[in-house]
Amino acid sequence: MRFRHELKYLINEGDAALIRQRLDAALQPDAHALNGRYHIRSLYFDDYYDTAYLDKLGGFGDRRKYRIRIYNLSDQVIRLECKIKRDSYICKLSAPLTREELDGIWAGRCGFLLERPEPVCRQFYYEHTARVLRPRVYVDYEREPYVLEAGDVRVTFDRDVRAAYPGRPMFDGDLFFTHALEPGKLVMEVKYTEFLPKLVQQILPPRAAERSAVSKYTLCCDRVNHLTAKNFQTV
Repeated sequence: MRFRHELKYLINEGDAALIRQRLDAALQPDAHALNGRYHIRSLYFDDYYDTAYLDKLGGFGDRRKYRIRIYNLSDQVIRLECKIKRDSYICKLSAPLTREELDGIWAGRCGFLLERPEPVCRQFYYEHTARVLRPRVYVDYEREPYVLEAGDVRVTFDRDVRAAYPGRPMFDGDLFFTHALEPGKLVMEVKYTEFLPKLVQQILPPRAAERSAVSKYTLCCDRVNHLTAKNFQTV
């Protein structure tokens, strides 16, 4: 497993515009982004006790969470992932899925994962069975990515972060999403492997208060929890 550093900032659009001006002179837009951006939808899983959610809220240094991710609402690239967090370091295990395999997992038929060579597949199967992993929340957003080869640096701006209750499959057109961040706010993430070049350090938000342990997953869980509780109150 290859662990990387991860820094997160909750910033506003004005700060993002200033930072982007500096990034344009130092980093390159990610080649995978169409017109500089792409759409991400992730289906997160958690166990019966909401361990991933509560571990994040509790600030535990060693934690993990599972998700299935698609890009630009297409089934051409579907990935099963496990994001592992150890203090300020992260690691992502990943395996490709077909649309049929995704449908199987959604229906609870995960036995085929035992035949896959990728470790994350077998790990997901065992935790799905032993810990009763189930869909927890959809997380939706637009990502604007920049990259720098030196230090294996990746800087991203995640906008329009939205949440949905996972009552329908990922490609269902009737999913109802609600905003998880207040208007004008976005999440900036900086990931690097070996070192963070000085030119990137100088681009980061200057005020220490902007540094945040913000988690799109917990933000979206809170939003879905709020809406669910509100619906129960109106019944």
